[in-house]
Amino acid sequence: MKTNLTWGETLSITSMLFGLFFGAGNLIFPAFMGQEAGSNVWYALAGFLITGVGMPMLAVTALGITGSSGLLNLSQRIGRRFGLIFTCALYLTIGPFFASPRCVTVPFEIGAKALLPAGFNEQLALFLFSLAFMAAALWFSLRPGKILVWTGKILTPLFLVVLGVLLAAALTQPTSTITAFTPTPAYTTAPVLQGLLDGYNTMDTLAGLAFGIIVVDVIRELGIKNSGAIAKNTIKAGVFSCLLMGIIYILVAIAGAESRGYAPINGNGGAVLASISAYYFSDAGAALLALIVLFACLKTVIGLITSCSEAFLKMFPGKFSYHQLATVFAVITFLIANVGLSAIIQFSLPVLMMLYPIAIMLTLTALAGHICGLDRLIIRSIMTAVVLSSIFDFMKALPPNWLTTLGLHGFLSQLATILPFFSQGFGWICPALAGLAAGFILKLLRAKSNNSQ
Repeated sequence: MKTNLTWGETLSITSMLFGLFFGAGNLIFPAFMGQEAGSNVWYALAGFLITGVGMPMLAVTALGITGSSGLLNLSQRIGRRFGLIFTCALYLTIGPFFASPRCVTVPFEIGAKALLPAGFNEQLALFLFSLAFMAAALWFSLRPGKILVWTGKILTPLFLVVLGVLLAAALTQPTSTITAFTPTPAYTTAPVLQGLLDGYNTMDTLAGLAFGIIVVDVIRELGIKNSGAIAKNTIKAGVFSCLLMGIIYILVAIAGAESRGYAPINGNGGAVLASISAYYFSDAGAALLALIVLFACLKTVIGLITSCSEAFLKMFPGKFSYHQLATVFAVITFLIANVGLSAIIQFSLPVLMMLYPIAIMLTLTALAGHICGLDRLIIRSIMTAVVLSSIFDFMKALPPNWLTTLGLHGFLSQLATILPFFSQGFGWICPALAGLAAGFILKLLRAKSNNSQ
């Protein structure tokens, strides 16, 4: 029985998983961070790599090392109802409701929009662009057996080549040294912490949990059936793909920092990339950037439609076909994409900020449960505390006008003085520790009760 992938197969799966992970946001965040951090870019990168690379790597590892067939199987170790609700919420959030539509609108806003003729109706342009984009994504997604070929062997290499052209020009022809650029206030006093938050905002831990099902299915299709062998090869592909992500994050962040030599500090990472493209490639820069972002987003949307469809197919067997689910998710993505990028970000951020702490602790407790036999009662206690505290992260990320309408400003301000790290975006850490302590106490009480009987 086959137990190991060939190096060629491992590289193809690594390329596929990297392609599924690496969307436009993975370019925008490190570029913006680099420009803002300036001379402190290496400190910021240290934090960024922990949450932007380390946590996604652990998410894929958790799926592999526990022998889970996917997120549903992993999360149902906490409880059947929790597993079903969390799995549905995560896939719908990073899939058709928020992340997929954002992946459609980002290449339009950053790339295609700059190429429009003067006076052309932007809403019509978005409609036509999103229609063509989703038609292509659906075409690929309806052939899930070919996802290793489409993403791993075609789209990801194309993306890396085009991105490589931009980075080679930027990094081999710097206009000044990074040490010449003063960091902005956010990166002056605590650049490592700010880097942690920047990596946290990539939301790749969610993607790691979601895309694991694709990796497991592809490894099975390549002839490996033993669960232990599947786990080992899943972990290997996850580690390699995350290391590749880390290398590109470093290069993009450095290019962003060096852009201070010829461009003003921009308001977002897309504008930073546009400045780099325009400086080194003049008028062709917009077209180059459009290609980079297009390839980055197309492969991610294909992965999201595929993983969402396969997940719901397994959660609700016999209810729908894969083709029906893929088509419905593609249509929903298309419709929401036409709302526009700003509205999508405004509505998606609170939900993502609520789900991310849960995903982190699900990953860590799964690993702890497998490696050191952490008691299920303790795991449930930790997860209960994190789920409850994540509601506060949801509130904190709501638009300011919503907070005013709901009268939450005072409550959140008071919470920031009581709950450590809440203002920095890590308010779930202390509740998780409290849940851990409560779990041990409950375990001791249970043991005492059993002994007295």
